[in-house]
Amino acid sequence: MPGRKKRGFGQLRRLPSKRWQAFYTGPDARLHYAATTFETAEDAEAWLAAERRLTTGNEWSSPKERVSIRHQREATTLAAYVERWLRHRELKPRTREHYTQLLERQILPALGALPLTAITREVVRDWYADLDPQRPTIRSHAYGLLRTIMGTAVLDEKIAANPVHIRGAGNAKRATKTEPATLEQLASLVSAMPERYKVMTLLAAWCGLRFGELTELRRKDVDLTSGVVKVRRAVTRVGGKFVVGTPKSQAGIRDVAIPPHLLPSVREHLAANVTSQDGLLFPAAGDPLKHLAPASLYTVFYRARDVAGRPDLRWHDLRHTGAVLAAQTGATLAELMGRLGHSTPAAAMRYQHAAKGRDAQIAAALSAMAQGDPG
Repeated sequence: MPGRKKRGFGQLRRLPSKRWQAFYTGPDARLHYAATTFETAEDAEAWLAAERRLTTGNEWSSPKERVSIRHQREATTLAAYVERWLRHRELKPRTREHYTQLLERQILPALGALPLTAITREVVRDWYADLDPQRPTIRSHAYGLLRTIMGTAVLDEKIAANPVHIRGAGNAKRATKTEPATLEQLASLVSAMPERYKVMTLLAAWCGLRFGELTELRRKDVDLTSGVVKVRRAVTRVGGKFVVGTPKSQAGIRDVAIPPHLLPSVREHLAANVTSQDGLLFPAAGDPLKHLAPASLYTVFYRARDVAGRPDLRWHDLRHTGAVLAAQTGATLAELMGRLGHSTPAAAMRYQHAAKGRDAQIAAALSAMAQGDPG
């Protein structure tokens, strides 16, 4: 037939428009055409060569099907992709709630309607620049979440490369430096707390326990003979409901030694307030079966921190205080990670850095050694 060019694989046909059409018989015994025509015979030949390589594999599909899949991929919006991403992700309830809030408030309003392929580095830079710089933690969390989502889109072959790449954007810098409480301030704080929360405050500081770990502690989790608190669970509040699960990370499941000077206070608290092995150590006021809400604690904590002269102190800063105290004893990085329940060294390193004030003490001790003074 005029205008046709026979080959070993497939055929070429020159159209009246002078452009070339390429087609071949596929593994399904059907005729398949290129989705477009070609300006030169060489371009059409190259398409046929590529198709021939595909037919030798086990995952061949027709050119029409591949074009359809590509169009669907290009039309997938971030909002549609995120919906599936969240559904298939194994997340703790509190983390899922946090991600949902970041998406609804920080990410999807600006980017949700865009196809994944339209989210370029320039688009990401403009979006990031519009986030409130006065909220650095939220800003970095939103950036990190978007980067993770788009990284999954790369693995799913929805996009060729991750466009979320801004140097330093994932690191939040606190506007103010966290200052641990001094021993005197800690003593004043504990003294000003209601009786039922004194031991809770001590364990938060000296054992570095998180709020959710403390409020889920039960009598069976405290071994007074060994002087150990067994952290096995944590409670979070999601949508107004308390949800009990595992600690924040796998490393959060740990045994924490109680400093011996606290054991008498812990023993007295247990004897006076806990009647069963499953009893909560620090329940809500007036209901021994109900978990303590953060707001209930903060009401009295805020008054106590004012008494201690530390109106800037947050409850979580007590954990920071305990970590710094442990670092000042000379605890290694691995020991700090184990005590605090950290899964990576980065967080524990912060406390070792905070303990560098001991350097003058170390220097003095070295001089004492050189002079033969054991003290």
